[in-house]
Amino acid sequence: MHWFVYLLAIGAGAVAGVINTLAGSGSLVTLPMLVFLGLPADVANGTNRVGVLLQNAVGIFVFRRSGHFTVTGSVWLIAPTVAGAIVGAWVATIIDKSAMELAIGIVMVLMLGVLVLNPKRWLRAHSEITFGSPGSGTLLMFFVIGVYGGFIQAGVGVLLLSALVLQTGHALNHANMIKLVIVLLMTVIVLPVFIFNHQVDWGLGALMAIGQAIGAWFAASYATRVPNANLWVRRLLILIVAVAIVRFLGFRLLSFL
Repeated sequence: MHWFVYLLAIGAGAVAGVINTLAGSGSLVTLPMLVFLGLPADVANGTNRVGVLLQNAVGIFVFRRSGHFTVTGSVWLIAPTVAGAIVGAWVATIIDKSAMELAIGIVMVLMLGVLVLNPKRWLRAHSEITFGSPGSGTLLMFFVIGVYGGFIQAGVGVLLLSALVLQTGHALNHANMIKLVIVLLMTVIVLPVFIFNHQVDWGLGALMAIGQAIGAWFAASYATRVPNANLWVRRLLILIVAVAIVRFLGFRLLSFL
């Protein structure tokens, strides 16, 4: 593996670490980069989970160390999401590479819309949680999000935050803690599925995981002090997603013209 590939993998991981710390959706960077570095789309999809696992574990550790970690009201939401993730991961391992590239391209288009519209403006600032078992509609929503997260990791954090805040009434800071736990558990469950199907490149996965840890540390220590940091991260993410759309869908779009 050439040294330039090392730098790209670590660099993409670092950017994703910063983005996840400040805004979320860092997999929109790492997933296309893994494909750019030569991995088939299905292997890139599995490899991407290695960094996700480490990053969420570190995030939970930081929250717990701060003494403000709480996942109240999340127990009923974890089970359907994890169950859905198993289904999504299984589907991801059986579809062909061309279909996976098409799926990633479509996801990038949808996530570009989310980024441009900036749905966070609708998020409430205070929790309005109803304790106890949620309704069947809410359980189904989290199951579907789990299917999506198991199938393609990119953007699942945005979906979980939106559901936790808009649907179940959690405040954003509380929802972020619950999101970390759910994504960690999802990844712990689905990563063996990709490993069993030989869809994990441990070399690139480890390099990106190192980069993501560096990026998260940098964002927590320095980037949050930069004026308008979230704004610049969002702009960078829009650019990266737009390039990824051209990469995954460009040839298909040209064939229709």
